[in-house]
Amino acid sequence: MNYQTINRASGAAIGLLIASVLFAAVTVAVKLTLPVPAIDADPAAARTKALAEILAEEENCLNRPAIIDAQRGIVRLPIETAMQLAAQRGRNPAAARADLNERVEKSLAPVKAESFE
Repeated sequence: MNYQTINRASGAAIGLLIASVLFAAVTVAVKLTLPVPAIDADPAAARTKALAEILAEEENCLNRPAIIDAQRGIVRLPIETAMQLAAQRGRNPAAARADLNERVEKSLAPVKAESFE
């Protein structure tokens, strides 16, 4: 038996064992000290916030009146009120068509520029 070969093999094995233990220790230390966020935590929160904003805006548009363009007389009505007006105007189709054409022409007319003199 060659003791020099056995000592080299034992030294290599001990060195590999020490390197493995050090690697494991560093890995555990890093894992414990650095918090890792979930992969999709931030995008999920952003999507949830964006969806909430979209739903709030939809609710606002459907249920609250607003002035869209004061110069042209364009307003936004709550959906229930708009449906009731459409049903009332739909009873006389000729008048409803004439009123609709008049409102379209009014909304497409150029806006008069105000002078700031």
